[in-house]
Amino acid sequence: MDKQQAVAYIDQNAKTFTDVSDEIWEYAELSLQETRSAALYQKVLIEQGFETELCVYGLDTAVIGRYGAGRPVIGILAEYDALSGISQESGKAERAFRADQENGHGCGHHMLGAGAFAAACAVKEYLKETGRPGTVIFYGCPGEEGGAAKAFMAKQDVFRSLDAALTWHPGDVNEVSSGSCLACIQKEYAFSGLSAHAAGCPELGRSALDAVELMNIGVQFLREHAPSTARIHYAITESGGLSPNVVQPKAKVLYMVRDETVHSALALQARVDKIAQAAAMMTETTLSVRFIDGCADVIPNNVLEKTLHDNFSAIPLPEYDEQDWAYAKALQQTYLEQVKSQPVTQSPDKAVVEYVNEKSENGARAINDFLIPLYSCETHFPGSTDVGDVSWQTPTAQINTATYPSRCPGHSWQNVAIGKSPQAHKGLLMAGKVIAATAIDLLEQPNILAAARAEFEKRTVAGYACPIPDGAKPEIV
Repeated sequence: MDKQQAVAYIDQNAKTFTDVSDEIWEYAELSLQETRSAALYQKVLIEQGFETELCVYGLDTAVIGRYGAGRPVIGILAEYDALSGISQESGKAERAFRADQENGHGCGHHMLGAGAFAAACAVKEYLKETGRPGTVIFYGCPGEEGGAAKAFMAKQDVFRSLDAALTWHPGDVNEVSSGSCLACIQKEYAFSGLSAHAAGCPELGRSALDAVELMNIGVQFLREHAPSTARIHYAITESGGLSPNVVQPKAKVLYMVRDETVHSALALQARVDKIAQAAAMMTETTLSVRFIDGCADVIPNNVLEKTLHDNFSAIPLPEYDEQDWAYAKALQQTYLEQVKSQPVTQSPDKAVVEYVNEKSENGARAINDFLIPLYSCETHFPGSTDVGDVSWQTPTAQINTATYPSRCPGHSWQNVAIGKSPQAHKGLLMAGKVIAATAIDLLEQPNILAAARAEFEKRTVAGYACPIPDGAKPEIV
């Protein structure tokens, strides 16, 4: 069996992989609560001949599938959690809530897991048919949307034994992802005070809501003195009640602190902690701090990116019929006015940008049915992912495929609507093919892994600072 046969294997077994995707779309389970999704993956991995483990690394909904023996050891990363509040019926081009479901796969993790599963199965078949030494490991990682399972796994050095890790993400373009993202720390601050009649005896009350508001004001002043690369977000998750004539005894606020490196994010988070402590002192309330999650910045690997792009270029891109184009266009009309200024690619290469603008008709083309030329960059893009923690422990790279209409907003009902469509299926199968072909290159060509490892060692010389504190456990928000 060679690469071309492994790619053909994915086409021949396409329904196996798209059925998994569609079933997990139906489940739409939230971060760290993906019990049915994890159980489904264990079931199908066993059916495909993998050795499996469920509830591993202290994560109840993590599942691992392993096949082969010896080195190289290639990890393929999967996710399968959904988002709350974006329930949407499949195949509709207007907002239509599902009667049986409040959540939705607005980030496409149902596809992400299925595409990774397809790749792992193809590599498994390759190892089985050729008898070559090597191991493929499917990592079913829960809780990417708040939970940072990969960071908790990295805290236990899970990925250090890998020779490389590969993954992908649903998107609106076909490209090899380069550059980095922001590290992120998330904590909950809970204040506890004393209730009292707000008119009759306000002096007896100690307002937890006042503490939250004072903390927020303090953080607003901190923003002036934070690095320009940093971001601080918050949400009041408990305000103490609905009665204004009661001094509110309980209140909570959830904070996310981001910056370009874990070191700088942790330093800024320490200042936010001090502001919370000061707010508690000012209001004579009690403060309780709960660590939720954290993830590191991504370490890019140009060697792996080139190998992914070489395979992306060699495998025919999906073809779309009139129904695919019509549905993508219909969905695009629901958001196009709001995203007119949004670039189709984040590449800093002007030649790449010009090429993409021409091919995408400046973003107006409903489906970006072309491959973006390879580019490398050192930019930190907005957003965060726990893939970053993997990338600090082994050479890591990822791709995007066009599962959504052009410039479709992330975490949107439109993403949920198209998640079971032929376009979505074609995109996840394409991702599986590219990752499988790349993994086979790594199994066959030790020089690529050696070069990737050399780049990795150079980029990570500062050392990994895990954002997970000692003793922390995964928390459902």
